[in-house]
Amino acid sequence: MAKPFHLGWFTNFTQGDWTNPVSQGTGSWDGKFFVEMAQAMERACFDYIMLEDTLMVSEAYGGDAAATLRHALQVPKHDPIPLAAMIAAQTSKLGVVATMSTMAWPPFMLARVSSTLDSISGGRFGWNIVTSGEDIAAQNFGMDKLPPRESRYAMADEYVDVVCKLFDSWEDGAVVKDRATGTYADHTKVHAIHYEGQFFKVRGPLNTVRSPQGKPVFVQAGGSPRGRAFAARHADSIIAVGNGVEGMKKYRDDVRQHAVKAGRNPDDIKVLFLVYPFLGETDEEAQARHQRMINEPAFIEAALAAVGTVTDIDFSKFPLDEPLPPLTTNGEQGSLDKFAQWGSGKTLRQLAQERFDAGIPLIGSPDTVADHMAEAMEAIGGDGFLISTPFQRISRRTVTEVCEGLIPALQRRGLVRKEYTKTLLRDTLREF
Repeated sequence: MAKPFHLGWFTNFTQGDWTNPVSQGTGSWDGKFFVEMAQAMERACFDYIMLEDTLMVSEAYGGDAAATLRHALQVPKHDPIPLAAMIAAQTSKLGVVATMSTMAWPPFMLARVSSTLDSISGGRFGWNIVTSGEDIAAQNFGMDKLPPRESRYAMADEYVDVVCKLFDSWEDGAVVKDRATGTYADHTKVHAIHYEGQFFKVRGPLNTVRSPQGKPVFVQAGGSPRGRAFAARHADSIIAVGNGVEGMKKYRDDVRQHAVKAGRNPDDIKVLFLVYPFLGETDEEAQARHQRMINEPAFIEAALAAVGTVTDIDFSKFPLDEPLPPLTTNGEQGSLDKFAQWGSGKTLRQLAQERFDAGIPLIGSPDTVADHMAEAMEAIGGDGFLISTPFQRISRRTVTEVCEGLIPALQRRGLVRKEYTKTLLRDTLREF
């Protein structure tokens, strides 16, 4: 019997598929669509919903915000934390992961809100750890530009150390509620941390009760070698950029080797590969719809502008019908490498058309896509997929196609769970 794998969904608090005359997107900014989406995911037994975030209006493409705003790329975008609380309050099994930047959140405040959300959700909250990769975001927090990537990871290592000590500043059993002595919490089990490192100084303890998981699930995306080492040291689940079956297997094997070097059990880290399944009632219908989408000039521009928001590179400077020259970035180098397909000889136009191609054929009917996912995961060795949509333009149509079409096809093959057996998100991820 095939080994089951895990599933998440990568999205953000944006308008949704506003360009499609059939699916007019979320239609409002009250968060109700995403609550309904999460409830559909819970019925389909997903591991978690991942709420991505950024902290700027990008001007990478063309030197201004015109393309970013014209295509609604990562903006307007609401904060994921209130939405995470809404989703947690109206679901009971699904994990809820929200993105918070180590650049933007003081460690004490991040630990406090994470602990609160883990309590609200009954132990289902996860923190997606990001350092932020855009100078324009740094300028919203009093800096001229970001520190170099290596320095950001050094700061992030210390940051995670601080918040873990804060999570542990309340021991298990600190709350005693002893009415006989009039004692709510045992002061000997609540500790100041007196942390003083190279980058952070925090007294502690947290003033929130210890949460059900003790600390939230840690999720992280690591593309560069330094990022992979960071993710292998800290993460319970890793967001990985798909780059063909061979590339996915190589990436997962490398992360697992890093985990062993860090003294961790590699099976405790679930690598979920970002994929963009494009579904139709038949393979032909799905292929035709996909071709129409990627050949639209607006799609090309939006794809290049979207890559620019995370790589801090202005792709409008390069000819569409020529290959890219060698490039490096202080932004997300892993995202740049995946997009550029160095050495392939592909033109910038072709790269834009393949922006959401994970390197495995996921265009077709639910049964066709399910078969390809099964074949890929067997070759990779684990651990699952993180479903998304181009530009995070999510719609009710897409949610229905996945949750009521693709997931049942996967369940019939014994590839994903049909019911939840665990209460805590970390236990759900480690179930198999």
